[in-house]
Amino acid sequence: MSTEDRANSASAYSISEHDQPGRLRRQLVFVLRSWTLNLAGAMEFRLSFLLTAGMMLLNNVVWIVFWGLYFGRFQVLNGWELHDVMMLWAISAGGFGLMATFFGNASRIANIIATGQLDVYLAQPKPVLLHVLISRMSVSAIGDVLFALLVFALFGDKSAAGIAKFGLALAIAAVIFIFFTVIVNCLAFWIGNTEGLSFQLFNALVTFTTYPTAIFKSWGKLVLFAVIPAGFISYLPIGLLREIDLPFLIGALAVSVLLAAGGTLLFYRGLKRYASGNMMTLRR
Repeated sequence: MSTEDRANSASAYSISEHDQPGRLRRQLVFVLRSWTLNLAGAMEFRLSFLLTAGMMLLNNVVWIVFWGLYFGRFQVLNGWELHDVMMLWAISAGGFGLMATFFGNASRIANIIATGQLDVYLAQPKPVLLHVLISRMSVSAIGDVLFALLVFALFGDKSAAGIAKFGLALAIAAVIFIFFTVIVNCLAFWIGNTEGLSFQLFNALVTFTTYPTAIFKSWGKLVLFAVIPAGFISYLPIGLLREIDLPFLIGALAVSVLLAAGGTLLFYRGLKRYASGNMMTLRR
């Protein structure tokens, strides 16, 4: 390579490097606008919006009543108290709600791949995975987020430290939900339409995050922490909110990062195998 070529290459690299903040700002604006448009679309039929979100909130409250009745007779469940179970539901519902509200297409990736709808996203100069994830909002999931905030307001530690720990717990849960869902849906790149299988695995994750880890023994706990990472969500009320269990917290953060990296890598590896569905339609 000549000296001039090296100079041009260095100059291009420098421009690209200096453009990084601008690129990040544009992507942030794009994400915020997408969320705003999703919400505006959901609010177009306000009565339907309120009923859908309200019914999900009511559905969660029914389970809270069930656990309230249980602890009315039995004060402790293998070390778990009523407060712990309430916060378990707040974290599980809140993490799921954040995923489905802001990254609502995560659970539809298998269908999008199988039906060739990825063409729509490939035709635009946006990060493909990010664009797919934020292109849909689940209205009912807003009820889950409201439920989580309500339960925290009633049972949570509302000190600055308590609010910070609850926010961290929600972030960990949301990342695990998002990228576990991305991973199981990306199986469609290799084995065809896996919408049913992906839904079952995702549903297993959601279900097991709503039960105290103390009720599972040996093989059950191994599955919760090594196969379906529900244990890293369901143990947060004990390992973070009640008292910081540093090894567990480090493990939960590590799993979140590994799932995020693994899910992103798997999606883009699978994208190389993607066969177009001839739907190269531009969207505004």
